[in-house]
Amino acid sequence: MTLDIIAIDGPAGSGKSTVAHALAERLGWRVLDTGAMYRAVTVEVLRHGLDPHDEAAVADVAHAAVIATRPRVSINGRDVHDEIRTDAVNVGVSAVAANPAVRAAMVERQRALADAEPGGLVVEGRDITTVVFPDARVKIYLTATLDERARRRADEGHESVARRDHADASRQASPLRRSHDATIVDTTGRSVEQVVEEIVQCLKNTTSS
Repeated sequence: MTLDIIAIDGPAGSGKSTVAHALAERLGWRVLDTGAMYRAVTVEVLRHGLDPHDEAAVADVAHAAVIATRPRVSINGRDVHDEIRTDAVNVGVSAVAANPAVRAAMVERQRALADAEPGGLVVEGRDITTVVFPDARVKIYLTATLDERARRRADEGHESVARRDHADASRQASPLRRSHDATIVDTTGRSVEQVVEEIVQCLKNTTSS
């Protein structure tokens, strides 16, 4: 069954969140930022003074967490929308996201959120086209040069972005990789509107085929 979902994967700084929100607004669809969910768990882990590499303790936090991503990111009723982009979270989120138990818990919730309301959904992350929604109507893999991605993530820089790339691609649980049937969209030097238009055309092509 083809799901009425546009799934967007890609490395850090490729423009996933910005494009996903703009695309959802253009189509009148809902949007789900899955990366924010892992970051919210990381905030909670750090708030409790836990080591992000302590798999059992972090898994307990993830399983117990109540997470919302709209209109602002919150966990267990606490607004963490601004906290999820701090340096500490930038460093800790890779370990949290690599935790197999955390990923299993988040994937289950992401699928439940997709079923919770009718209508189209734009979902962005790093394993959306390959693991979470492999039957999505449109699969997109956003990319950009490292220089461009580091520029967009000015608060992190080249070293941090490259470290995230390696961690995301080499983890055992749901590593970042391009689905064989995903359309590659390079966002380097392009406006959000141009990228959104290309993805809209991909959606139109699936509708007319």
